[in-house]
Amino acid sequence: MDLPSPVIELDDLTLRRFDGEADVPELFRVIEESLEHLRPWMPWVAEHSLGMTTAFLAGRAERWAAGEEFTYAIVRGGAIVGACQLYRHEGSSGGGLEIGYWLHPAATGRGVATRAARALVAQAFRLPGVDHVDVVHDPANRASGAVPARLGFTEHLRRPAEAIAPAESGEELVWRITRGQAAALAAEAGQA
Repeated sequence: MDLPSPVIELDDLTLRRFDGEADVPELFRVIEESLEHLRPWMPWVAEHSLGMTTAFLAGRAERWAAGEEFTYAIVRGGAIVGACQLYRHEGSSGGGLEIGYWLHPAATGRGVATRAARALVAQAFRLPGVDHVDVVHDPANRASGAVPARLGFTEHLRRPAEAIAPAESGEELVWRITRGQAAALAAEAGQA
């Protein structure tokens, strides 16, 4: 089975597979420090606990090996500053993957999420059968939407969604980039 690279080096950032139990204390601390920043948009924050963090990390290796979900720690200066995922979302069409990301508030505004998402798009299109990548977010979360816009994704559709987190509007915006669009953007960047 083809799988994404477990470690991706990006200048001053590293995306690396989470290391199960070893990463629990640091990830838990980073989430604790980010609660107010994440709470408006991330429903899982309402149930945040050491047990939830431990359970989340415990399942990552199995899901990676099964090709279902590829979750990375975003590391900057030797410290975890967030996380990103490449995964098959329930209800997504067969040839598509979705990207998700979140950052500690001290890591925002530095292009970290954009660089991480760009790397995940490249990994996605290395996998056979992947013809598109989506980013899905609440339209009111403008910071999250800026990432796919910078990377050449196009607005694919808007759909109703249950508002679970406090700031959610009850709508989802789906951004999409196809394999062909990504190749054209990479070729264009190479000529610049």
